[in-house]
Amino acid sequence: MASKGPGRVPIEGSRRDPLPHAQRVSAAQPDERMEVTIRVRPRKTLSLEGGAAGEMPRLTREQYEAEYGADPRDLDAVAAFAALHHLQVVERSVARRSIVLSGTVAQMQAAFGVSLGHYEHPGGTYRGREGEVAVPASLGAVIEGVFGLDDRPQADPRFRLSARPVRHAQPQAAGGAFLPTELAHIYDFPSAAPDGRGECIAIIELGGGYRPADLTTYFKTVLGLKKPTVTAVSVDQGKNHPTGDPNGPDGEVMLDIEVAGGVAPGATIVVYFAPNTDRGFLDAITTAIHDTRHRPSVISISWGGAESLWTAQAMASFDQAFQAAAALGITVCCASGDDGSNDGVNNGQPHTDFPSSSPHVLACGGTHLTAQGQQIVSEVVWNDGATGGASGGGFSRQFSAPGYQTGLATPQFSGRGVPDVAGDASPETGYVVRVDGHAAVFGGTSAVAPLWAGLVARLNQQLGRPLGFLNPFLYGHTAPGAGVHDIVQGANGAYQAAPGWDACTGLGSPDGTQLLKLLQGLATAAPAAVAAGA
Repeated sequence: MASKGPGRVPIEGSRRDPLPHAQRVSAAQPDERMEVTIRVRPRKTLSLEGGAAGEMPRLTREQYEAEYGADPRDLDAVAAFAALHHLQVVERSVARRSIVLSGTVAQMQAAFGVSLGHYEHPGGTYRGREGEVAVPASLGAVIEGVFGLDDRPQADPRFRLSARPVRHAQPQAAGGAFLPTELAHIYDFPSAAPDGRGECIAIIELGGGYRPADLTTYFKTVLGLKKPTVTAVSVDQGKNHPTGDPNGPDGEVMLDIEVAGGVAPGATIVVYFAPNTDRGFLDAITTAIHDTRHRPSVISISWGGAESLWTAQAMASFDQAFQAAAALGITVCCASGDDGSNDGVNNGQPHTDFPSSSPHVLACGGTHLTAQGQQIVSEVVWNDGATGGASGGGFSRQFSAPGYQTGLATPQFSGRGVPDVAGDASPETGYVVRVDGHAAVFGGTSAVAPLWAGLVARLNQQLGRPLGFLNPFLYGHTAPGAGVHDIVQGANGAYQAAPGWDACTGLGSPDGTQLLKLLQGLATAAPAAVAAGA
């Protein structure tokens, strides 16, 4: 471990431990080039009262940057510190409160008081560190996080590929796969007239890619729709790079695009590709939120990992980014995980998935859906066993219960409850998609996040304004049979479905038309409250 040195302070929450079963095998090469992203404090603290948008007025991206972005003097101070250590400033952003620095391993180690090494673990290798990151005391109150020193894979895609052959026909009560368009009918999304036109759906991807020819074939031949406009944005050198493996990240990318585009074909879809590291993930999210060109009104995230695998500085910075999204009127939909209540940790304890455990996102859990025609026959908690996956859900150990979840906490569980909502996720009743030239059936909560994102885009279009942070409204104004289908059967491991909210499927699966009526009714009664996201 490198010495922190005199006059230095550790960054709160920056401690890193090796991945489980990982071993340091060598020191990192001193002349290896690398980049880091430094997040600095905001000019003014953004307060979302009670963990909800409350009555705070919506901000434009320009207003947010001017009021809550970084103080340029703080970015200047970080740039001066970088120059002392011979690091180059690659990029700086007031809105994203970030500055990107480039340099060698040796320069980074000296600048941040760390010892970087190469680690081997069962899944591969990574450049990593242990312990805390340190900065000069004069910057201790300025710098909130340093990301990129450690490039371990941070998140996993939340999809499950079904082994069943694709023999798609109309949904049957005995079960089977669905097209996204069929699920939009089954969940009674508002009529086809609102198709998301005029809205932009951002999708975050940490690997893989899409082939335009596959999308053209899927939307035209399989769905009978015009292919939506799909644009790729590169973040931190991440690119649209199909691997040719449907079991890999290509499956995630195509599932996200085809589900979101299938239920909101009029929306523009922008896919932000970034490396699968905490730095890449965070930079993709902040880039999407503060994108003044595409201006997404909803973001779909289908990647995540157990809270125990994240640093506290990362979770705090992600959550601050999601608060910024709420202030800007952006709805963020996150998959809640596919490994039930243990979230794949398997240490006998319940775990929740991040970033779905952030109080400022719409966490999306999973169900097992059976339908006849356009009618739901049964819908229960998705739990196909240890090998088939189950809806992620539980209570956060990082975030306390937000104001909109008042009354859900118990003496045993006082954290933010996950998920908020749900939708079809079992690969046994999954989604027919096209990946790498082949039709396949996919499940997982990965499908539920873009399903809800597509619904939000259609609701935004119908209402003529972005819904923004939807959670306070859902918890305050929906009830069984009004806006959601309450799921009362099944379990995801430690938690059991029950009337009302539960830690398996949240408030329930969408009832789109009823949800629209509730939103329209509230707008008529109190337009300011809806505009504020109350």
